[in-house]
Amino acid sequence: MRTLSTPSPALICPPNLPGFQNGRGSSTSSSSITGETVAMVHSPPPTRLTHPLIRLASRPQKEQASIDRLPDHSMVQIFSFLPTNQLCRCARVCRRWYNLAWDPRLWRTIRLTGETINVDRALKVLTRRLCQDTPNVCLMLETVTVSGCRRLTDRGLYTIAQCCPELRRLEVSGCYNISNEAVFDVVSLCPNLEHLDVSGCSKVTCISLTREASIKLSPLHGKQISIRYLDMTDCFVLEDEGLHTIAAHCTQLTHLYLRRCVRLTDEGLRYLVIYCTSIKELSVSDCRFVSDFGLREIAKLESRLRYLSIAHCGRVTDVGIRYVAKYCSKLRYLNARGCEGITDHGVEYLAKNCTKLKSLDIGKCPLVSDTGLECLALNCFNLKRLSLKSCESITGQGLQIVAANCFDLQLLNVQDCEVSVEALRFVKRHCKRCVIEHTNPAFF
Repeated sequence: MRTLSTPSPALICPPNLPGFQNGRGSSTSSSSITGETVAMVHSPPPTRLTHPLIRLASRPQKEQASIDRLPDHSMVQIFSFLPTNQLCRCARVCRRWYNLAWDPRLWRTIRLTGETINVDRALKVLTRRLCQDTPNVCLMLETVTVSGCRRLTDRGLYTIAQCCPELRRLEVSGCYNISNEAVFDVVSLCPNLEHLDVSGCSKVTCISLTREASIKLSPLHGKQISIRYLDMTDCFVLEDEGLHTIAAHCTQLTHLYLRRCVRLTDEGLRYLVIYCTSIKELSVSDCRFVSDFGLREIAKLESRLRYLSIAHCGRVTDVGIRYVAKYCSKLRYLNARGCEGITDHGVEYLAKNCTKLKSLDIGKCPLVSDTGLECLALNCFNLKRLSLKSCESITGQGLQIVAANCFDLQLLNVQDCEVSVEALRFVKRHCKRCVIEHTNPAFF
């Protein structure tokens, strides 16, 4: 049973709000800072005290609100759809809502957003309240999402690491103030962490265990991290040596996104394939130093690889595509946009070996023509998404061949392509569910 003196985090206060009114004046703030978002601390709403000598009939009683007639389980279900800040607002309404809002089933996820929010303080206050029944530990919390909270620092991540041993998912994309040390603390103290998104965290160069954690682990453990999903998009300072360390510690990786990690080379991909043999999805888009040699290493993932993005890797040619097509026969998605070295020969080899391909982007590949499209249409009947944006050699004839064979086509991008209105109408007739993205003003 919670007492009146029990502190709880209140709503995450929006900027420039003078205070929180609840019919009886403002609540007491845990910070006097103005013009920013902070976590408020308050006591649960008091119950109305009555005395036998007080005549309540002198004041007309308010009719009970319709929502208060709902049973507790229905209220909890409604609260489950609210974000963290709104849930904290509900805790301020009355004692019943306070108790319902802090139902443990509602606190498997904390989701905070906003550039001005004092997220370090918010996390500290929330975790302290959630640790009330299990001192110093939030056993129910599994997901923390603070993407875009630019004021998040290492202190906030350290709070998560210390209090959330059952954490499974952490998203801190766009929080550019966090460093390697804070990430090391999280992966070391949260052994069940499987999903980590540090995209846009430009200071993060590696994922590893802390030295203390490595010493404590037994040799049988192998000093491994259980992360399966890792997004390091826009981690510009990530280099081959950092990727080597990540691969050596995160051997269970199945999804890895390294978009715009511009310092990576083919050598880093060699390390990756040595340790992480279970990768299903891999993106090295805009990694300008990745070449055909890198694709040769990626091809060693063989039939396990289902998704590959090499967009704008200018050093990739038909040779690299042949490696992937030969060994990764179960490939479903390939993004090779901007790889200007790819020709009809590469598309032909891809079509004949990866017949289960469902999505292909070969936009801005000027050497791909109707010949390549014909091979694609005659082999990849399950194709659903095809992007040919800015393919200068594509004509309406190639599109008609695709439409006549790929009936399940759902998206076709032919922007900046010289195709006739008749060809676009032919596609629409044969692929009725297809959305056509084009730049021909005569077709609508």
